[in-house]
Amino acid sequence: MGGFSFRNLTFFLIVVVLVWCSNVETSNARRVGKHWRQRRSDFASLSKKKGKNHGGNHHHGDKSKQKTPSPPLSPPPAPSTKPPKKGGDELAPSTVFNVLDFGAKGDGSTDDTKAFQAAWAAACKVEASTVNIPSEYVFLVGPISFSGPYCQHNIVFQLDGKIIAPTSSKEWGSGLLQWLEFTKLVGLTIQGSGIVDGNGAVWWQDSSYDDPDDELKLIVPLNSTWAHNPPIPLKGSLGQKMPRIKPTALRFYGSFNVTVTGISIQNSPQCHLKFDNCVGVSVYNFSVLSPGDSPNTDGIHLQNSKDVLIRSSNIACGDDCVSIQTGCTNVYIHNVNCGPGHGISIGGLGKDNTKACVSNITVRDIVMHNTMNGVRVKTWQGGSGSVQNVLFSNIQVSEVQLPIVIDQYYCDKRECTNQTAAVALSGINYENIRGTYTVKPLHFACSDSMPCTGVTLTNIKLQPLQERYHMYDPYCWQTFGQLYTPTVPPIQCLLIGKPSSNKIQGDSDTC
Repeated sequence: MGGFSFRNLTFFLIVVVLVWCSNVETSNARRVGKHWRQRRSDFASLSKKKGKNHGGNHHHGDKSKQKTPSPPLSPPPAPSTKPPKKGGDELAPSTVFNVLDFGAKGDGSTDDTKAFQAAWAAACKVEASTVNIPSEYVFLVGPISFSGPYCQHNIVFQLDGKIIAPTSSKEWGSGLLQWLEFTKLVGLTIQGSGIVDGNGAVWWQDSSYDDPDDELKLIVPLNSTWAHNPPIPLKGSLGQKMPRIKPTALRFYGSFNVTVTGISIQNSPQCHLKFDNCVGVSVYNFSVLSPGDSPNTDGIHLQNSKDVLIRSSNIACGDDCVSIQTGCTNVYIHNVNCGPGHGISIGGLGKDNTKACVSNITVRDIVMHNTMNGVRVKTWQGGSGSVQNVLFSNIQVSEVQLPIVIDQYYCDKRECTNQTAAVALSGINYENIRGTYTVKPLHFACSDSMPCTGVTLTNIKLQPLQERYHMYDPYCWQTFGQLYTPTVPPIQCLLIGKPSSNKIQGDSDTC
């Protein structure tokens, strides 16, 4: 009985301990649960307040479904602290090379040639890069060549500032043929609103008229004296005489797909813009500004170049507004204002018994004011080759001395030897040429041995304007072709048809 009672007592104590432990755990669980529910309620309330304060787009469903926002995986990138490049360009720094960053001062007196060389060397290595010449700076730059052929393609020369040439004779040595030169490049563009100033006045000496325009022989003042005064002799900035050889301001050689737009070139010592051995040339919204008495300062000079477009430009200079030399084909010039100057010319061709080839030239929609010539073809005696398929159309002339000229006896020396050989001219067409002239409306002087053929005239109306020169009637010599409409004044000297014994071109004449 005692053993039984002891076992029962032991069992009873075990049950009591288990029950008591269970009650303690239940009570703790209730307290923890109550505390957790209160924390969740407080967090939800705080979240609603933040949503209202920050205008966030939170869901307003069951509070128990709301979640705390996750932190970002990585912090946002810090803003760049690199200062902007000088000159205000916003292009990628890796492709824009500002000459100021390479040491250029742009104060108009410090020599910035080396800085330009360094900027070009860097840009040359990067395709479609930009050399930036910023506005509001004046850069003194000596003779320099921006050269290929190992440069990358499609480089942009962004010219918004001003580049000036040195006026000290020591910078030019015995004389150079060009000042700023770009050679053997592909896809080069020179653009911007900047100016290239050649400081040509120091070059225009009293001995500068070594190569006068031969058409001066046709212009006789009423008082029988030549009233043209050459420029006042000037010296270089240090008093030295400038070299006899004068540089072209901007020259392109051996390049493909070249564009020049927006810029101005002024006061070049000689030619302003020259393209030599180039293919695919585009010039537009371009300006040349030099005095009408600045010697031998062609506006644009083309030689051995093809597929050329020149448009929407203003050219004022002391020689041909556009000069087209040997080796040029597929040239299209339109919407150009020319004057002062010597007009738009093909030639002179065949100098020193050389062969010259020019073909497929169109010049149209041109305004010329106060120029010596209008549209002209000029060749030297003794040359060979040919000029073919030329159209001069819709030319408006005002106070032009000689609006229409073919001269196969061109000579810019005091005396030239008579020779029978000549560059052959054929297919020269003139249409819609109107305005006023002050010396002679038309001058056709073709070769005796190689007459001009296929010369056509359509809608020519030129009125005389008496100024200070003797005036003359139209003149033709050995010129064959066709009048398609009546002309003003009447042009009765043109020989209709073809010459009866036209010289057959030999191999040396064929282009």
